[in-house]
Amino acid sequence: MANSKKNRIYVFLKDKRKKSIPKMLKELMYLWITKKEIPFYYFKYLYRKEVTNYKDYLSTKECRRIQFYPDYHKDEYVNIMADKLKFSIFCDKNNLPIPKLISYNLDSVFFYDGNKFPIKNKESLIAFFNHVFQESNYKSIFIKPLSLFGGKGCFKIDKATLEEDINQNGDSLIENNCIHEEVIVQHNAINKIHSDCINTIRIETYIDKKGTIHNLSGLMRFGVGNSVIDNSHAGGFFVSIDLEAGSLGNVGRQFAEFGGGKLTKHPDSDFVFGGFKLPYFKEICDLTIKATTYLPDRYIGWDIAISNDGPVIIEANERTNVSGADYAYGGYMKHPLFKEIIEETKNFDLSNSYNQKI
Repeated sequence: MANSKKNRIYVFLKDKRKKSIPKMLKELMYLWITKKEIPFYYFKYLYRKEVTNYKDYLSTKECRRIQFYPDYHKDEYVNIMADKLKFSIFCDKNNLPIPKLISYNLDSVFFYDGNKFPIKNKESLIAFFNHVFQESNYKSIFIKPLSLFGGKGCFKIDKATLEEDINQNGDSLIENNCIHEEVIVQHNAINKIHSDCINTIRIETYIDKKGTIHNLSGLMRFGVGNSVIDNSHAGGFFVSIDLEAGSLGNVGRQFAEFGGGKLTKHPDSDFVFGGFKLPYFKEICDLTIKATTYLPDRYIGWDIAISNDGPVIIEANERTNVSGADYAYGGYMKHPLFKEIIEETKNFDLSNSYNQKI
């Protein structure tokens, strides 16, 4: 966290796209008075010359209120989404498309096909996955911690490089609780943009006071280099999605701590984003609405992958990164539904929330 803040400060100081000092001071003072908080969030991206609608963006407290507002998040639903094992089983039982759960582990006890396997060392861990590969015919397995944030702790095990993969990641696997899933085969059209990881779409859903489910906004995260995750908090970037057209926006954006860059094409493939029509996009939007009927938390961030056969749910985020979606949308305050959302949450006392991280 400390390094992230230092990186943001460094990017701000070196950024040639800054507004003039008098203009920044004027805007900062306005936000301080109207939002009733010191607007540190201004230095993520609002200080740049291209951001003329700085009033349309959510403050840090507004984002947190949405994340922790009790009427938006029931404990029963949060518990399902926060535990990847529970969530996988929940989706499977409700016929929602999700990567197949192959095996899992609770610390050093591993479970596969109804059997329990105590693991004592890397040698027995290699033997376990050899058994799984032989029985299941999978060539790769994706490892995901049960309590996942920002893609941290995820890695892939390949049959062909099993010993090498276990020597590198085996200790952390034995010491943690993880699910072991099939590796999604990404749609051919998305592979043309970036094929080294599964690039996922984030759709935020909102249930209004009348019980109607809305897809609020969409963005797509892309990995860079040979990273197996696409998360923007791991050095990747995101591109906004036009929900009506089902197409990518013109510009990809990085978070400030990773340089705050703007990209019109993928740095690895040179694929130009603007206007690219996403395959199965109507099915993706229909899926997030359907999934929300099964898991009716009022504000969820759904992560969706696109396979050649259609959309696949990767996870549901109970405390979704509202500020990232706000940035991608170009200021949530101009969204037709956000006046209602802000009005409903404005009096929520954040000091009552058990966790205020964003």
